[in-house]
Amino acid sequence: MPIFVRVDGRPVILVGEGAAADAKRRLLERAGAVVLDETDATSEAQGPRLALVACDTPEPVAARLKARGLLVNVADRPDLCDFTLPAIVERQPVTIAIGTGGASAGLAAALRQRLEAVLPASLGQLADALASARDALRARWPDSAARRRALGAALAGPLDPLTEQPDDAVARWLSSGGTEAGALVSILLRSTDPDDLTLRQARALAQADRVTHRPDVPRAILDRARADAERMPCTAPPRDLPGLTVDVAMGA
Repeated sequence: MPIFVRVDGRPVILVGEGAAADAKRRLLERAGAVVLDETDATSEAQGPRLALVACDTPEPVAARLKARGLLVNVADRPDLCDFTLPAIVERQPVTIAIGTGGASAGLAAALRQRLEAVLPASLGQLADALASARDALRARWPDSAARRRALGAALAGPLDPLTEQPDDAVARWLSSGGTEAGALVSILLRSTDPDDLTLRQARALAQADRVTHRPDVPRAILDRARADAERMPCTAPPRDLPGLTVDVAMGA
């Protein structure tokens, strides 16, 4: 389960030497962690909860740290890891983490390089502007579901995060009145492969408040919807519910 952990000002154990350990130290220091070795950590009043290990014989070190109740990451040993470290793309305050569950650090790095080329420099600025506009968004759309739909529609259009945005993009969108997406959208699938979804279909699933679907629609398709979107297996979609409903059926 992917999570982001705040380590700024908090102790984290690092055991090891060499290039791999140096890379992990740089990562921890960049995040503001207080980096300790295994013995220093015993004197900490607020003890560490995480440990990173990069040494030639990690098994006994990992065993000792786990016995103390710490979550442990071991370089190049996914079988010993309680958590893995993703490849990271940063557009502060936006952080995109790419993990493969320890299967291939090279694959994660390759994906990071692709995303670095795709994501505009203005992405962090857009995130800051949306944070500053939080009160204005709540005032314009007091209902959280309506607010989510409006913002989803904007990010799929005038506030597209993959497009370079001007400084005042959010302010201009709000001053124009914004838009709220609320409709019934029907998707007729021609394949069970989620990669065959069109961009429009994928966006509709990602923004839906609920997804009605026929029993033969594969889970791989339904998983493209938000985790909190309601799933409703049925033979025909209800048409009297507010918000965005996406109805999914297999084609002939």
